[in-house]
Amino acid sequence: MRNDEEGGKGVASPERRSFMKAAGAGAGALAAAGTALHELSLVRPAAANTTGGEAGGTPIGEPWWPSRWGADDQAGASNWMTPDKALEAAALIRQGRVFDLSQIYDADMPLFGSRAFALRIPGAPTGGVFGRNKIIWNDEFLATEIGQVGTQFDGLGHIGVEAGASGDQNERRFYNGFTLADMASPYGLQKLGVEQVKPFFTPGTLIDVAGARGGMLDVGEEISVADLQAALERQGLTEEAIAPGDVVLIHTGWSSLWGVDNERYVSGEPGVGVEAGRWLAEKEVCLVGGDCWAVEVVPNPDENLAFPVHQEWLVKHGIYLHENLRLAEMVEAEAWRFAYVYAPVRIRGATGSPGSPLAVI
Repeated sequence: MRNDEEGGKGVASPERRSFMKAAGAGAGALAAAGTALHELSLVRPAAANTTGGEAGGTPIGEPWWPSRWGADDQAGASNWMTPDKALEAAALIRQGRVFDLSQIYDADMPLFGSRAFALRIPGAPTGGVFGRNKIIWNDEFLATEIGQVGTQFDGLGHIGVEAGASGDQNERRFYNGFTLADMASPYGLQKLGVEQVKPFFTPGTLIDVAGARGGMLDVGEEISVADLQAALERQGLTEEAIAPGDVVLIHTGWSSLWGVDNERYVSGEPGVGVEAGRWLAEKEVCLVGGDCWAVEVVPNPDENLAFPVHQEWLVKHGIYLHENLRLAEMVEAEAWRFAYVYAPVRIRGATGSPGSPLAVI
């Protein structure tokens, strides 16, 4: 917009047009660069022209579609969100204390691979001065991967599996069997976009594995079913506390490195292993979150597996992930049971969402 009183609100100045054009070109370059680099240092690339993996027709076992919610479903485990679940969550609110579980988004936060976060305020001010009241305003231009930086919510279009011949878009499968042939578009996913997710208001359980282990876990430390059960017992809970449609958050202590040692933070992480991932899926939870960037263990103890728990949850069961959460304050308060509140930003065709999940006790 022009920064003079004669310019209408919808008229862009040459300077701002140049800024936006350059910023857009930079965003495109960042997106192209962010597809491959650091990832290859953490996992072994797949062998060419093979599916490998478990017996059963795909690299992750038997076909997992159609889902329990029908062949056309795109909402996954957010379908558990019912009035009854909301009332269960509301019953857990006794103190009125609200925990913001999100990290602050800024350019200095740890980022996976070559992902980037760049915010610019064009002009000073961006608009004005207008009217007798001399109004001015600021706008921002943000270049980033909206759903995959900072505190991030993984949608069902984020992770899939190559279930057939190498490169066959009809056999690159996602939740409910949707294929890249169904979904792919340079302007957003045609299926499984984050706009399909239902808002979350549901009971949650925080499992303090770091407390049960006696301190922060390290890179590559796998969380087992026994670890989860031991932590629950230490907190005075049993696994029966986790009901279908609930949220489970896992504290590893890893977020203590956030903004302190970013290089170590993204070098790998402690997290849930395949066995524990399947155990939580059997509990029929709607979402699993953690205080690290993938929630699952990285690198996987099996060097031939790359993010298999993501596939177990997102692809096979429609269970969402919430990554890079702040959980230390909840641990200090021993807020083991809470109401989890989160509504993804409804960006059509996006693979995930930013935002601030809340825990209320």
